[in-house]
Amino acid sequence: MGGDKAKKIHIYREGDGDFSLVFLAGHGTVAPTLDFKPLWKRLSDNFRIIVIERAGYGWSEPSKIPRDIDTVLEESRKALKLAGESAPYVLIPHSMSGLEAIHWAQKYPEEVKAIIGLDPSVPAVYDDLSLLRSQEKQLKILAIISRVGVTRLMDQATLKKMLPIILSTALSKADKRIIKALFYRSALTRNMVNEIDYIPKNIQTIASYPLPAETPMLFFISDGGDSFFPDWQEKLTHFLSEITNGQGHHLACGHFVHYEKAEEIADEIKKYLRNF
Repeated sequence: MGGDKAKKIHIYREGDGDFSLVFLAGHGTVAPTLDFKPLWKRLSDNFRIIVIERAGYGWSEPSKIPRDIDTVLEESRKALKLAGESAPYVLIPHSMSGLEAIHWAQKYPEEVKAIIGLDPSVPAVYDDLSLLRSQEKQLKILAIISRVGVTRLMDQATLKKMLPIILSTALSKADKRIIKALFYRSALTRNMVNEIDYIPKNIQTIASYPLPAETPMLFFISDGGDSFFPDWQEKLTHFLSEITNGQGHHLACGHFVHYEKAEEIADEIKKYLRNF
């Protein structure tokens, strides 16, 4: 990558097919490639699988460049280009990366075949900035704890709460060891904290563009029970109501839909993309 002394962005690729599915990790995901594995391994026989690990995530190097939405988006696009991948893509964002996917469709609609959201954030989720600031304080404390190595002292119960993916039966023991190692190395990087700082500005950036109403969207929506933000389901459903071809698929599970309901989601994605 250019600009920030050619920092390396890690991209995982597998499979082939008529569609390239680009997975975008939710905020703070320690190991995006493995976090999405319960889902993408059910799709790689039919589609091109691409997982982008943003700067400061997984095996990607950290960056000193501010983590505003335009910077992150351009880094994603450049990384795909350098890897030899070509648009259009089906974007599959989890949680906060829903904002990046929406903005991608705003700026480069010809590059986005569809957005398949995994309980994705939409701008209205962050209407109450006091909730965001409260979460930000907690995350900064975790970042400090991580830097001094206290995460290594966590008991198994706390570790499983922090890393629910390690409970997945879809991952090997080796996969889980890697996730734990990356968590102990840095549970929350400076880039991750900086992304939270930029959310209010990112919302303003998105609001300055027209809604990408013509981009087909399918959202897999959790029950909202473990969401930090109120009215989660309602806000995602309302956003879809303003999309010409917007569909919501409600799931009886928590926020990490991509491994809690991986089989159901994989089946629905296959059905959905048959219509394109």
